[in-house]
Amino acid sequence: MDDIPALGSLDRRFLNVLRWRGAIKALILLAVAAIGELVLADQRLPNGLAAVPALAFGAWLTFVAPARKFTHWGFALDDRELQVAHGWLMRVHTVVPIGRVQHIDLSQGPIERACGVATVVLHTAGTDHSRVAVPGLSREAAEEVRDRIRAAIGASP
Repeated sequence: MDDIPALGSLDRRFLNVLRWRGAIKALILLAVAAIGELVLADQRLPNGLAAVPALAFGAWLTFVAPARKFTHWGFALDDRELQVAHGWLMRVHTVVPIGRVQHIDLSQGPIERACGVATVVLHTAGTDHSRVAVPGLSREAAEEVRDRIRAAIGASP
């Protein structure tokens, strides 16, 4: 895979988005663990059998996993194609020819809006992998990517 170009990284503010998402998952996990602790208390088992692992995994979801995920995202855009790569254990490298793009979305959930980042979503012809997303771009960079792809679509035969 030596022909992969140098990929640009995402906006650093996307790391905060990933941390918030991890914290929300951790809170849900801790709520389930609290219910588990109540059930285990009725069985006269020691305290913490559900809470301690949930706390450890919640901390990993909030502080460790987001940084690892962030460092393994990248994208590159030229006049012919968009390349998106992500993943650590299972590395996925997607190449989208600009001529295959049917429409482009720019999305921002509430956490992304609060952190000042956006996601560019390309929809292509076909059924499998017809949606390719580039998350974690500043709003301005996302609009620039969208406009460059729209201009390239208009220029393609």
